[in-house]
Amino acid sequence: MLLRKAAPMASRTTQTVVHFSSAFRLPGFEAPQPAGDYRVDHDEESIEGILRLAWRRVGAFIHLPAIALQSSAQQMVQLSPAVDAALEKDLG
Repeated sequence: MLLRKAAPMASRTTQTVVHFSSAFRLPGFEAPQPAGDYRVDHDEESIEGILRLAWRRVGAFIHLPAIALQSSAQQMVQLSPAVDAALEKDLG
């Protein structure tokens, strides 16, 4: 029996900037995040077995704090699928 080794899946991360015109809440944070522009990373994997190259979203992360705020502490927070879908709809 000949075993075929699976080809490594290609992945990529794209970054967008989203604008919130009012404060918003993220799960796990007591205080709301202020309005402003935020960087959001979208992690995607290639879809194999089709004729053309396509990508499937596997995760999204928001960078905190907002771009305009100066802070020595920065973090990336994974967005829930519902928040990610809402952002995708808004950007689309």
